Amino acid sequence: MQFTSMILSNAEVSPGYWRIRLTAPQGFLTATPGQFVMVRINSAIDPLLRRPFAVFDTGVHTPAQSGAVSQAYFEMLYRVVGKGTAMLSSLHETDLVDILGPLGTGFDQGDPDEEKILVGGGIGLAPLYMLAKDLVQKKSSGTPPVRLFVGGRTRDDVLCITEFERLGVECYTATEDGSLGEQGFVTAALTRRLDSLKGKATIYACGPDGMLHAVAKIAGERGIPCQVSLEGYMACGVGACLGCVTPGKNHSPATPDYRCVCTEGPVFDASELKMGA
Repeated sequence: MQFTSMILSNAEVSPGYWRIRLTAPQGFLTATPGQFVMVRINSAIDPLLRRPFAVFDTGVHTPAQSGAVSQAYFEMLYRVVGKGTAMLSSLHETDLVDILGPLGTGFDQGDPDEEKILVGGGIGLAPLYMLAKDLVQKKSSGTPPVRLFVGGRTRDDVLCITEFERLGVECYTATEDGSLGEQGFVTAALTRRLDSLKGKATIYACGPDGMLHAVAKIAGERGIPCQVSLEGYMACGVGACLGCVTPGKNHSPATPDYRCVCTEGPVFDASELKMGA
């Protein structure tokens, strides 16, 4: 769908990180965890291209006024890194933006009775919240809790942990400077958990490329399924420009093998990509 969306709220939740809530058509509530939207901030040619953002959450907004009509909404987390996101952070309630979405292929949630392990870093937490909500709702009694492993350079990069905890997610944090949780990389805590596993599990990860490669390698060494959500430099979001391709598992200079992040992903089985080696 392409639609004009009104901003309901737009607030900084950590230095440089923002959470925005926008109106959406009722049909947008069918968005699945891992999908994304392409946002045009204004009608000017600068910035020329839309910006891709993961869908953080969806819901229905009920205005405080008596008799007011309820409105479907969606939320995004974003980090101010350039002109486009700086412009987005300057917008206020009732401002309008143009949205294309939901787009892409989301997470395969698999067997609800196996252990579910989420791994995120920085803005990579954005697509994991909706996933956590679904996984918690589908869990059977007596099965392990959904577990989230979050990493960042400092405590400022660890976002929305309280929201995950309210869902009933068991959270583990690690920061490189030790300002929150364990000091070091979150993959150390993840490795300890995987080595104590009893039964089947699936890993879902989103974050910086280095973290995704490390998580895919750890999962591959243990024969644990791992899905990764990638961030691509997208111009269109619908597979027309091929600007967001990523190497597939059989890629080489002699035999190119590329996967389109916006249409085949952004979520992939890590074993289908050239990573984790």
